[in-house]
Amino acid sequence: MCGIVGAVAERNVEGILLEGLKRLEYRGYDSAGMAVLAADGSLQRRRAMGKVAALEERLVAEPLPGRSGIAHTRWATHGRPSEVNAHPHQSGERLAVVHNGIIENHEALRRELEAEGYVFSSETDTEVIAHLLERESRQAGDLLAAVQRVLARLDGAYALGVIHAAEPDVVIGARKGSPLVVGVGIGEAFLGSDPLALLQVTDRFIYLEEGDAVRLSAGGRIEVFDAEGAAVEREVHTFEHGDGAASKGEYRHFMLKEIHEQPAVIAAALEGRLGDRSALVESFGPEAEALFRQARQIHIVACGTSYHAGMVARYWLEKYAGVPVQVEVASEYRYRQVVVPEGTLFVTLSQSGETADTLAALRFAKAGGYLGSLAICNVPGSSLVRESDLSLMTQAGPEIGVASTKAFTTQLTALMLLTLALGRIRGLDEAVQADVVTALRGLPRLVERVLALDPAIEALSTAFAEKHHALFLGRGALFPIALEGALKLKEISYIHAEAYPAGELKHGPLALVDSDMPVISVAPNDELLDKLKSNLQEVRARGGELFVFADEGVGLEAAEGIHVLHLPRVHEALAPILYTVPLQLLSYHVAVLKGTDVDQPRNLAKSVTVE
Repeated sequence: MCGIVGAVAERNVEGILLEGLKRLEYRGYDSAGMAVLAADGSLQRRRAMGKVAALEERLVAEPLPGRSGIAHTRWATHGRPSEVNAHPHQSGERLAVVHNGIIENHEALRRELEAEGYVFSSETDTEVIAHLLERESRQAGDLLAAVQRVLARLDGAYALGVIHAAEPDVVIGARKGSPLVVGVGIGEAFLGSDPLALLQVTDRFIYLEEGDAVRLSAGGRIEVFDAEGAAVEREVHTFEHGDGAASKGEYRHFMLKEIHEQPAVIAAALEGRLGDRSALVESFGPEAEALFRQARQIHIVACGTSYHAGMVARYWLEKYAGVPVQVEVASEYRYRQVVVPEGTLFVTLSQSGETADTLAALRFAKAGGYLGSLAICNVPGSSLVRESDLSLMTQAGPEIGVASTKAFTTQLTALMLLTLALGRIRGLDEAVQADVVTALRGLPRLVERVLALDPAIEALSTAFAEKHHALFLGRGALFPIALEGALKLKEISYIHAEAYPAGELKHGPLALVDSDMPVISVAPNDELLDKLKSNLQEVRARGGELFVFADEGVGLEAAEGIHVLHLPRVHEALAPILYTVPLQLLSYHVAVLKGTDVDQPRNLAKSVTVE
């Protein structure tokens, strides 16, 4: 995921920009660069492939002194990783731009500019912005006005930082669909895609709103303009986030902290990957569209919690993208004779990117005649990412609790993006795409509402303190969520738990149901609801105690032996993500009651790097 840093100060900004890039390394990137306006009025640029350390070496040999500048770490979407594709991009010798996001109409804009004589030196969509800005700045005579004119031409998602030699003490920023913050200093001002990039110089930030543009100028002057071009005031916030992932902060355990981080990390997983009405295919890499167009089948291979995410994705991909999907446990897949249909895309899921069986399965698959490989992962530099053709980072941040929580929901979010991207290519109705995109944008707020139910879930957990077995039920895409709920409970509370499709009760599990076997079910308002209600009545008729997490509009109410907790209404496609959260909280509180080591359960490790 790309990163932006910008600065205007009365001192040399090179060190500020470089330190900002170092603080953004966690996001994942393949190249880095910096452009600074020097004291003689010239624009100077340095770029390097690989780590920020490579750029730092360039700067030692060829420093970039100056009082205003921009810098960037790039994760390739258009064009392969290379120095020529690295940011900043220039148009001529006087203007430079850095860009996070994807410009969907870049091909049409490129043709227009080439017809006017502009020559492109890179394969990126960003260079289109540079040339448009150069053209408009000549006509407008003002950099901010030029930026505002160009924004009106761009479709897609972006965060921008722009400098021009004609205005040597000015940095312009703008955002739509990708975050950008302004750091407020004393007599100086800064730009960043993440506050973490700027904490070495300030703890005061303005969070730009959708469509905003900002002009930073000498003396620390900050002027913000809304999408209509009107000057506006935005509140200054003080950053109070302490030690981040290395500390539990106010929480008793890392697991609880990571459960409560899910609204923010789901938003991060969506950042810059959604257009106005569809998912951005380019988010998966520069070769993604060509590969996706050839895909006729998908094999998903993963372990543990990631395997459950793949099981959910099968329902989504077959329904919305119309592509057949096979989901396999990695440790089994690699030891059998696999038949690979023509045009099959191989997809791996892993939090760490170092899971031994999943990594071995990828290496096994490379000799199996697959169309290509895609890794959905949380660690940018991991082996799985390096060895796959395409990759998408889940942006969950460090997950320290052994039982996966936020890594799972961000994997699901990434898999929904994959579903929409393939659906877009395969002709999914545009209104359906737009409906799901709108629901995705609102998902973090719905998760916050579920987290607010924590006290009620904690109260339910007391019923499990003396139990030794539990049964989880779900139907359709919620059956894998029942599996994940059972896995969480057994991982951290050591209660034996199983999960079944609710329709399978009569095929065996019903024999286990009695007053000592709590039965947990998830009941969103979908086409299988009535059938699920019948299954729950079967449980109650055998004396089983029911714990139901249900949509607030389904008409299920608490009664003797039936505990119901209502969840907010959610788009049917996203119910698996939302209904995961209360099951995580239930498992957590049961484990606390039983006095187990929540963050480091016995016999388990965070990253399984051996068979």
